[in-house]
Amino acid sequence: MERGFIEITNAYENNLKNVSLKIPKKVITVFTGVSGSGKSSLCLDTIAAESRRELNETFPSFVQQFLPKYGRPEVELIENLPVTIIIDQKKPAPNTRSTVGTYTDIYSILRLLFSRVGRPFIGYSDIFSFNHPSGKCPRCGGVGIVNDLDIHKLVDFDKSLNDEDAIHFPAFGRGLWRWKRYAYSGLFDLDKKIKDYSPEELQLFLYSPQIRLKNPPPNWPKSAKFEGLYPRMYRSVIATKEGERFARILDKMVTSYECPECRGSRVNEKVRSCLINGRNIADVTAMPIPEALEFVAGITDPMAADIKRELSRRLGALVQIGLGYLSLSRATGTLSGGEAQRIKIAKYINSALTDMAYVLDEPSVGLHPKDISLLKDSLCALRDHGNTVLIVEHHREVIKLADHIVDMGPGAGAEGGKIVFEGGYDGLLACGSLTGRMLKRKTPFKKALRKPTGWFALAPTSLHNLKNVSLKLPFGVMTVIAGVAGSGKSSLMESFRRQFAEETVFIGQKNIGINLRSTPATYLDIADEIRAIFAAANKTSAAWFSFNSKGACPACGGSGVVVSGMHFMDEIESLCDLCGGKRYSKEALAFSYNGKNIAEVMDMTVDEASAFFGGRPLCAKLTSLRRVGLGYLHLNQSMTTLSGGELQRVKLASHLAERGSVFILDEPTDGLHLGDIKTLLKLFNELTDAGNTLFLVEHSVDIMKEADYIIELGPGGGRSGGEIIFSGLPSEMPACKSSVTAPYVVESLPSGEEESRA
Repeated sequence: MERGFIEITNAYENNLKNVSLKIPKKVITVFTGVSGSGKSSLCLDTIAAESRRELNETFPSFVQQFLPKYGRPEVELIENLPVTIIIDQKKPAPNTRSTVGTYTDIYSILRLLFSRVGRPFIGYSDIFSFNHPSGKCPRCGGVGIVNDLDIHKLVDFDKSLNDEDAIHFPAFGRGLWRWKRYAYSGLFDLDKKIKDYSPEELQLFLYSPQIRLKNPPPNWPKSAKFEGLYPRMYRSVIATKEGERFARILDKMVTSYECPECRGSRVNEKVRSCLINGRNIADVTAMPIPEALEFVAGITDPMAADIKRELSRRLGALVQIGLGYLSLSRATGTLSGGEAQRIKIAKYINSALTDMAYVLDEPSVGLHPKDISLLKDSLCALRDHGNTVLIVEHHREVIKLADHIVDMGPGAGAEGGKIVFEGGYDGLLACGSLTGRMLKRKTPFKKALRKPTGWFALAPTSLHNLKNVSLKLPFGVMTVIAGVAGSGKSSLMESFRRQFAEETVFIGQKNIGINLRSTPATYLDIADEIRAIFAAANKTSAAWFSFNSKGACPACGGSGVVVSGMHFMDEIESLCDLCGGKRYSKEALAFSYNGKNIAEVMDMTVDEASAFFGGRPLCAKLTSLRRVGLGYLHLNQSMTTLSGGELQRVKLASHLAERGSVFILDEPTDGLHLGDIKTLLKLFNELTDAGNTLFLVEHSVDIMKEADYIIELGPGGGRSGGEIIFSGLPSEMPACKSSVTAPYVVESLPSGEEESRA
């Protein structure tokens, strides 16, 4: 087969040091190196960005105006570049109506199946949709969950509308716009206590549907409709992004539970009455995917032949990549970044497209070693279909799978950006680079184990897929919670948090309250000090040095990017043409401190800023970032560009001084090079030695061997999991015959220990 090469000449995007290389096509190339070494700069910001830019230029000018504008990456030349598809860990936009079934289009095919062969016949495929008026449950509106608003926590019935805080929610305060919809309606006496309203007035105030007022007062907006407080809260607050923004306030007045009418199935009784082999569409979507495959295989009606083939192909791809523990009814908002990425891979496995380049960003994230073999099969399937597969990866098994390896480094940030090795796996092991040395390294179990200072008896819990689990959790030590994906690890920790009366420090993979304007400098609260330093040096207002205030670029408003709304698709970000992504106006950039303007200082890495501001109070916070291995981050780097693991470590940095706390970390080694894991382990040991308790939900065998205690859930994922299959000392795990993790731990031990435990 004629392969050829993608040829890159002098790439200098971000920290790349004029990198030139030839990447073989139609094989798997893995890019390795420590975090911040330039892997993503080469794969995503150079190769993928240039492919997208050139692809957009093939469309007519009329179409191009609606497409995102990609700037040319900093590279002299790229030749033989295929069309590139990025399969990243970006989760689908959170949407209560989005499920695994709808996201993969499998639910659409199921709807067609039931409309064609389901009995009794109730209508065509639309009626089976929980997003359609004819199919959705009337009680919950097709979301499967009922939200009950406690009106007495929202409204102070002892107050009048003219009193402050009669309605306990932002924008309903006296004089604000939502308050005016009741005060200006002419329907109520504004000085009358709400408890004294007549039954008719109370019905209008609380429950009225949207109506047009017959003779509204002059100050009533002409196009406005009057709506009662209950329906208005449900329609415009609880079910919207505003509800997410004010979740803490709503949690005190809204109770959420499974819809009692549809039992969480989202569809109405008529839809549930249509059966195939005794099962309705809601039954099928609630099954683990292997069971759904069996259901499809058992349909004998000849009218379903084509649909069966397509369903089997799509469901089979999800099983093939290790997502068999999911159900089609699983909400996409509950998926991890790794799960979302693997769903995308499953989609492309069955694609008829060939000669494509697929760029994958750490596809092993969140996977147990047992699941890695399934991922490897899927990556090989993409390659064997005639495609080029480029993978940014740290996991031993995925690196070993590669046909070609590019090791970046030698360090992170300014210390990286070079190719330190190119070739095969054996060559990487022999080359002496940090990656090669860490891949060869095998460590024994830690000998000096800490003794628990106490135990917490977890009461029997059946949360999610847990099967009446009860056990004792140790305090004062470092405990790893192990098990395959979907085995119940996070559910166990959630149960512990619910039962444990004291506050815990939970550091998960989800966003930590970030947006386009969040940066390490703003998150750690050092931006104000930097602005004050600039203001004092230039004898001017600190507002000039804020991209959220006077110093903002007028074109992008200080965000550095222009966000294009793409309607039903994800929003697209493109670099601001005026400031070039610097966020500041020309006037703000005219001021300087020690020869640097505010944009240059904010563009420094944490390591560089520590040296630049040596001795100032903000350096203590910079040191905390360096301790968690994030010295390569830039102060102005948008937090939206950080991986889940990096976000975790930023949050961890703000807790390093704590003593006697209980920490729960969800897969903290995700996205980490083997060398960075060693650094993080040192930090975990320091935290534990300082008197803290650590619970690490983790797949890394290196972390397991350093733990004082291990709890393993399983044996499988979803309904096949939820049981404790091992709890005890790490060195006792290899003797546990039912442990799924033990063989991988044994494999990672030095040869002497492997033999003694065989």
